[in-house]
Amino acid sequence: MTTSWTEKYRPKRFSDIEGQEHAVITIKEFLKNFPRKKRAVILYGPPGTGKTSFAYAVATEKNAELFELNASDLRNREKLREILRPAIEQKSLIKENKIILVDEVDGISDSDRGGLLELLALVESSAHPIIITANDIWNKKFNNIRKKAELIPLKEIEYKTIKNILIGILKRERKFLGNDILTNISIKAKGDLRAAINDIQTASEMSRPEDIIVDERNKETDIFSALRMVFKGKPTETMLQIYDSVNMPLEEIMLWVEENLPLEYQGEELAKAIDALSRADIFKRRIYRQQYWRFLVYNNAFLSYGVSSAKKGVKTGFTSYKKPTRILKIWLNNRKTEKKKTIAKKYAKYVHIGEKRAMRDFVIIKNFLRKPEIQKELRLSEEEIAYLQK
Repeated sequence: MTTSWTEKYRPKRFSDIEGQEHAVITIKEFLKNFPRKKRAVILYGPPGTGKTSFAYAVATEKNAELFELNASDLRNREKLREILRPAIEQKSLIKENKIILVDEVDGISDSDRGGLLELLALVESSAHPIIITANDIWNKKFNNIRKKAELIPLKEIEYKTIKNILIGILKRERKFLGNDILTNISIKAKGDLRAAINDIQTASEMSRPEDIIVDERNKETDIFSALRMVFKGKPTETMLQIYDSVNMPLEEIMLWVEENLPLEYQGEELAKAIDALSRADIFKRRIYRQQYWRFLVYNNAFLSYGVSSAKKGVKTGFTSYKKPTRILKIWLNNRKTEKKKTIAKKYAKYVHIGEKRAMRDFVIIKNFLRKPEIQKELRLSEEEIAYLQK
C-alpha cells in the first residue's frame, strides 16, 4: 500500500511548520505559561491548515506522549469521564510529559452536549496541556470552552507557500511536476495544504500528470467568519479574496463591516478603518455610476486588506458581531428604488417621455416591460430584469 504523503511529511517540529508563524509564537507562549494562565488551547481554522499537525509538533517539542480523542469520544459523558480523566490525572509512563489532543470538537452534535460539560470540567483541573482543534469554534455551544481556553486561529496558507512546500516534497520523493501544474494545484487548493499534497501525489503517479483534473475547493465562508479574519487576523494577499466566498452582495457586506467596526477598533485604528471603508464606498459608487466593474478589485482591497491593516497587531478573544438593522433596511429600500429609476430612465429615453412620467406610470408599464423582447430592446441588465420579475 502506498504511504500517504500527508502523513509521511506531517510536520514533526515547529521549524517544519510554514505559513503559520503567529500561531507558532502564540502556542510557544501558551506552553511557557502553562498552567498559570490557561490549561487548554483551541486551534481553529479551515480544513488542511495543520491543526492536528500542530499537536503532533507540540508533543515532539515537549518530548510528550500524545493522548488523542475525537468528537465521537465526546458523545458519551460517562465514557469520556472513564477514558479522559485518568489520562489527565496520570503522568506519562514513557515520556517526560503528556499532551491531551481533543480533535475536531465541532463535530459533536447539539444533542450530545454532556461530553462538552465533562470536557469543560476536565479542562479546569488538567495537570497536562489540552489541545482542542476545530474548524469553527464560534457556535454558542462552545461559549464556556472558549472562555477557559487560549484561542489560536490558523489561517488559510498562501498559495506561494503551498507551492514551495509541494516542491520540497517532490524533491525528496525524486519526482517532477511542471511549474504550471504545481501553480494550478496550489491556487485551487484555496489554502488547504493537505488537499494540495494529495493532488500532487495523485498527479505524480499518472503517466500524463498534466491531465489531472483539480477542482477548485468550494469554501463558502459565513459573514461572521469573514469579519473575524479581517478584524482579528493579519492582513495578507489571500485576504483580498475573503469576501468572494461569502454568499452575500458586496453592498450588504459593507454594512456588516460598518456596523461592527466599533466593536473591534478604537481611536486611531477605528479612524483608519473607517477611512478604508469610505474609500471602498467611493469605488462602489463609481462602479454603479460608470459601470466600471474593474473597480471591484479596489473596492475589495479597501474593504478587506485596508480595514484589516488599520489595526496595530493581531487581535484575540471573542467578539459577538451584530447584524445591521435600520441601515440595512434603508439600503435595501434605496436599492429597490434605484433599480426602478434606471429602468424608468431607459424606458423614458426610448419612448421620448420624461423620466418623472415614467416613474409615475411605472405600475402600468411594468407589465409589458416583463416581455423578453422589450427587455432586450431596452438593454436591461440582469439585476433590472430580476427586479421586474418580483
